[in-house]
Amino acid sequence: MAGVRVLVLELSELDPLGPLGEWLLAADAELAVLRPARESFPDSPDGYHALVCLGGEMSSLDVATHPWLADVRALLARAVAARVPVLAICLGAQLLAQATGGQVRRGVNGPEIGPSLVAKRDATAYDPLWADVPFTPDVIQFHEDEIHRLPPGAELLAASPRYQNQAFRVGTCAYGVQFHIETTPDTVLNWMESAPALAASARPELLEPQRLAQVHADLAETWRPVIERFVQLARSHAGFSPDDPPPPRPLPLA
Repeated sequence: MAGVRVLVLELSELDPLGPLGEWLLAADAELAVLRPARESFPDSPDGYHALVCLGGEMSSLDVATHPWLADVRALLARAVAARVPVLAICLGAQLLAQATGGQVRRGVNGPEIGPSLVAKRDATAYDPLWADVPFTPDVIQFHEDEIHRLPPGAELLAASPRYQNQAFRVGTCAYGVQFHIETTPDTVLNWMESAPALAASARPELLEPQRLAQVHADLAETWRPVIERFVQLARSHAGFSPDDPPPPRPLPLA
């Protein structure tokens, strides 16, 4: 029996799938990883049971410089319309918001950088992914732009003091998170080296190796079960029977 087919869009080499890929595979997902900046990708979600869209250093407003961003937005819009489960992270979440009627702008409160906490909102109480998440889960922040306005009808799932729209659901099963859950300590340190001006706005003690290692252990404890639930949601939407045996385990990521 085939597993849950997940299309993954890696928008930048600086933001690889990382542990998120391991969690998806462990939940018996089959991954197709494409890089829109240099590879063609589908214009519809047909043939896939779920879509994951990662982050990147470019702005969602930079369509003139990165014209493929418009095609990613269009794909996200079609996935929402087709009720294909979506998980969109940071830049991906901003593109999801734009694709469904929300607005993105340069953050009025400055960059949000480094390990942080977000707080759940009331709408998470009965949400299939968020209901069991701790009230203030650990996350990694690294963004200058903000989701200024959520799409019409979207549910706010998490907020922070600096930027309100940290996580949301649009439609029945499309999720956007402004923060990162897919990183490793090395990924974060690489971002700091690549963007020293942004790194300078972070509290130095938050970027010490021991602190980053502990934060990422906490990330895995919180967000790996969420990814398992995301795959279960995709199975349900795709019409898999709960009694179906699990598929053969996919090969590890290269």
